[in-house]
Amino acid sequence: MIEGNFAMLVIFSTVTNKGCQKLLLTKLNYEVYQWQICGDLKVIAIILGMQLGYTKYCCFLCEWNSRDRKLHYIRKNWPERKMMEPGKKNIQYRALVSRDKIILPPLHIKLGLMKNLVKAMNREGEAFKYLKTKFPHLSDAKIKEGIFVGPQIRELLKDGTFNRVIEGKEKAAWEAFKYVVHNLLGNRRAENYKLAVNELLRTYQELGCNMSLKIHFLDSHLDFFPSNCGAVSDEHGERFHQDISAMERRYQGKWNSSMLADYCWNVMRDAPEVDYKRKPKQRKRSSE
Repeated sequence: MIEGNFAMLVIFSTVTNKGCQKLLLTKLNYEVYQWQICGDLKVIAIILGMQLGYTKYCCFLCEWNSRDRKLHYIRKNWPERKMMEPGKKNIQYRALVSRDKIILPPLHIKLGLMKNLVKAMNREGEAFKYLKTKFPHLSDAKIKEGIFVGPQIRELLKDGTFNRVIEGKEKAAWEAFKYVVHNLLGNRRAENYKLAVNELLRTYQELGCNMSLKIHFLDSHLDFFPSNCGAVSDEHGERFHQDISAMERRYQGKWNSSMLADYCWNVMRDAPEVDYKRKPKQRKRSSE
C-alpha cells in the first residue's frame, strides 16, 4: 500500500496462472477495495484475459500491430480497444479487473528500454565489450539479450567509464535513455518529458532498436503513465524476483514448502519494527 488518495496492489510476476491470480484477488477482497494494480506486463495480460506470448495484438489499450514493423516508430495513433471480447484480438477470457485500475510498471519499462538498447549495440564495439568486464558474473547470453536488473542499471548510469567508451548513435540513445529514466520513470517528471521521449524514440529508431510493447507504451500511450512513477514503482516485485532467485540457488531450484517458509522468515527478520520475544544472548567479554 502507499499513502495518498488511492492504494496500489503489486502482483508478483511469478504468479502466471489465471486461477492463482483469481484466487489471490479473492483472498485480498479486491472487489471491496478496488486497488490500482502495478505489476509485470505478463501478469497484467493474465488478469485482463489476454493471450500470452508474441501475439499480434498484445496491447491492452489499443489494437497495435506488433508484427507490422514497417509502421513502427511511424504510426502513433492506433484504433482503441473498445471491447475486450473473448475470442477476438488475442483475448482469451473475461478480465478479472478493469483496465482503468492498471498502472504501467515503470521499472519494467526501464528494463525493456535497456534490453532493446543493448541488443542493438555493436557486439565488437568498446561499449559492449565493457559490459562484459563490468558484469563478469553475467553470462554472455544474458548480456547479448540485454537482460539486466534494476541495481545493475543504476550502477551503470553512474559509471563514468561506460559514458566515455560508448560513442556514436549508441551514445545518443544512451543519453536519451538516461534522461527519460531520471525525468519520467523516476520520482520527478520534467516539464519537457514529451520532448525527451520523442528524442529517445528517434535515437532508438536510428540505432535500429526493434519496437517492443514497452517502447510502444512510450510511443502511443504516454498520457497513461502516472504523474509520479516513483510513487507507484513495481520495484517491490523485482526485489522479490532477486530474493527468490537467491533462495532457489540455495535449494537447487526445487520448489517446496520449506523454501517458501524460509523466504517468509527472512522477510520477517528484515522488519526492524518487529519486537521478538526471544532476545539474542549477549556474550560477556572476559576481562584481561
